[in-house]
Amino acid sequence: MLRWRAGTVTGVRREWPGALECEVRVDTAPPGAGGDGGAADAPGAVVRALAYEQLVGRPVAGDRVLLNTAALARGLGTGGYAMVVALPEALPADPPAGPGHLVKARYTPLQAMVLGVDEQESEHHDALAAADDLGGAPVVVADLHSALPAVLAGVRAQVPGARVVYVLTDGGALPAAFSRAVAGLREAGWLAACVSTGQSFGGDLEAATVHTGMLAARLVAGADVLVVAQGPGNLGTGSRWGFSGVAAGEALNAAAVLGGRAVAALRVSQADPRQRHRGLSHHSATAVGRVALAPVDVAVPAARDEAGGFWDGVREQARELCAPVGRHRLVEVGTAGLDEALARCPVPLSTMGRGLEADRAAFVAAAVAGRHAAALLG
Repeated sequence: MLRWRAGTVTGVRREWPGALECEVRVDTAPPGAGGDGGAADAPGAVVRALAYEQLVGRPVAGDRVLLNTAALARGLGTGGYAMVVALPEALPADPPAGPGHLVKARYTPLQAMVLGVDEQESEHHDALAAADDLGGAPVVVADLHSALPAVLAGVRAQVPGARVVYVLTDGGALPAAFSRAVAGLREAGWLAACVSTGQSFGGDLEAATVHTGMLAARLVAGADVLVVAQGPGNLGTGSRWGFSGVAAGEALNAAAVLGGRAVAALRVSQADPRQRHRGLSHHSATAVGRVALAPVDVAVPAARDEAGGFWDGVREQARELCAPVGRHRLVEVGTAGLDEALARCPVPLSTMGRGLEADRAAFVAAAVAGRHAAALLG
């Protein structure tokens, strides 16, 4: 469903690398558009709109804009912005001629052509052309984007100086600039680089696939630890296989194929109102338990630190993922100091709208994966 609206920028609320959050007054809707005067995107409404500078330029107050308001109209959380499609009267200048023929968001109206780190015109092509070995580097794979800051907190709690690179997959938001967490973690020095892979774009490095993205993270960006996860905007349907995090299992396989140490960051919750996500999420049960065929380390909080019925249940569920014996390896990880490490995170911790106090288990589960990965560095 597409919902088109025209509007006028009344101001820029805030910006971070690659993105501007604007305030836009909706002026017109197409003839016959649905909704009444009370709709979020009805003429006269003032909406938050996101503009990606790489795609549409830099809007300023007074600019006329074309908006896509589909997610806003449905009241979606992560995607609840109107999206700036174009500035019809202030089109950005054409970029200078240069190398690169890797097209991201292919065959959409806003497809972006970038220089892939792995393509022939790249200075790194020779290093990546025959590369297929991560050299045993730890690779933490998470289902949700919200796990990223917590994984980094766990890494830093174990090895403060570890160089961590984020590999962005294309299951959620395609523009890396959508993530304020990535921008904040980069600014704070917690994250060395972002590699956007597949259809995602806008990272420090662009790669054609998750495989070359991991190799670039290691061989070009110099990662000690890699973290692989989709961008914000996880898709779920309440079915066993119908969620974008299925790709986490494939990423674990890719890490193992490339000679990395694959570490699964389990999706866990003690507060999610949906029973299928309470304790160990059914997303992890499918992605790690069914899709990940190569052996991976499954990190859980150690019983000595996290006792009680909830964590006992999570550990038992994780043991089931590791059956039959020899497939995956259950690793109990101490949690001493992780609460403090999470509290020091330079960006807000939030998963499905819940912070650290509301759903501590979600972030601790991600942090132990990061701590275990850092411990593998020796």
